[in-house]
Amino acid sequence: MDVKDFDYDLPQELIAQDPLEDRSSSRLMVLDKNTGAVEHHVFREITQYLRPGDCLVLNNTKVIPARLFGVKEGTEAKIEILLLKRKENDIWETLVKPGKKAKPGTKIIFGEGLLVGEVIDVVEDGDRLIRFHYDGIFEEILDQLGQMPLPPYITHQLKDKKRYQTVYAKHEGSAAAPTAGLHFTPELLDEIRAMGVEIAEVTLHVGLGTFRPVKVENVLDHHMHSEYYRIEQSEADKINRAKREGHRVISVGTTSTRTLESAADEQGYLTAKSGWTDIFIYPGYQFKVIDGLITNFHLPQSTLVMLVSALAGREHILNAYKIAVEEKYRFFSFGDAMFIADLNEGKK
Repeated sequence: MDVKDFDYDLPQELIAQDPLEDRSSSRLMVLDKNTGAVEHHVFREITQYLRPGDCLVLNNTKVIPARLFGVKEGTEAKIEILLLKRKENDIWETLVKPGKKAKPGTKIIFGEGLLVGEVIDVVEDGDRLIRFHYDGIFEEILDQLGQMPLPPYITHQLKDKKRYQTVYAKHEGSAAAPTAGLHFTPELLDEIRAMGVEIAEVTLHVGLGTFRPVKVENVLDHHMHSEYYRIEQSEADKINRAKREGHRVISVGTTSTRTLESAADEQGYLTAKSGWTDIFIYPGYQFKVIDGLITNFHLPQSTLVMLVSALAGREHILNAYKIAVEEKYRFFSFGDAMFIADLNEGKK
């Protein structure tokens, strides 16, 4: 399976640089995963495709202001770091730019000494393990000094940190937002609940894999980075009940999808569980849990395009993306959304 099989042409001007004022006013492409048929809506009209008994699964991770700018101790050399994973207490795995200035033993000063990072090791892919020294509470210092880790294709400054956060974000730990959830407002979620749709929450802390392209020609040679996930028994029960009663499980985002498919048994049922997943979903994968997916439009040749292709077929996805380009949909993190499902099951 060649990575070029998942390529498409995207004009630069279709990459959304800013979030819309009203989260739920983004556009929504609805794709029938069986036929490839496409319909065009506004996101808040997702309610037309949900029905009582469905279970909508959200990823309630919270993005931390994980991008820090500092200087190398004793010099004026600027160093940027991105916090990826907390390994233990004050030791984090980080992405450092420029890496050549961050050899083991290097100290990096942030906020004129409010926070000091010491490089203690170089690990996989050149990431650095950094031990932080500070007085006070790390999260408060991070909130003061850190910036939201927007993807590299977003060049505009984010005016409001909350806009790179879902309205239901709870558990801090992500280096990127689960962007499919950015379209929901509290009012829309209330409307969905009032319809008799069950809402379950899982947690997956989104890591570096979100930023890294597939660099191998053969998709099967790609190595996914591991990410931490957690499912509580109360939420597993909601998902299991929907499955048992013949209702649909609809995942909000590829991160929720990866969590569910990692944690489920062979029959697609869940119990309380936490751990690390490096699941890689590409065409040929048989989904155990999810029936439908709400997602954004993803980067060419990315693992996320491969995941949605596993659900709806590569030809249907690439054709839908071609239509999205022609119709001038907005792409990527702050862009428009897609709902992928069997529409014969879902439309009222």
